[in-house]
Amino acid sequence: MPNPSRVYLYAEFQNSAPFTEAVWKEANPMMHTVPGLISKTWLSGIGTHSVGGFYAFDSLENAHAYANGMLADFARGAGASLTVKLFDGDVVAEASRGMHSPYYAA
Repeated sequence: MPNPSRVYLYAEFQNSAPFTEAVWKEANPMMHTVPGLISKTWLSGIGTHSVGGFYAFDSLENAHAYANGMLADFARGAGASLTVKLFDGDVVAEASRGMHSPYYAA
């Protein structure tokens, strides 16, 4: 298994509640304690009310730990179905710089 130095995680909870301040104001302080988390971009499904995020991690190990720990626990607690996908950020670096990705700014 590759061990990229940049790992992106996509997560989505299938729920039917609109995105509100209560969601992120409660979660953001906890997110600041997640080992290896570099950033999170919140996502809210248009017309679906799903909630999720695009995360940048410093290692595959930290991304796995978050997905199988805090993220999975939150989904269970909310009774929501969870989708998680991990992406290798190293292999796409050159292509992403060519598209002016802020994650690959020089």
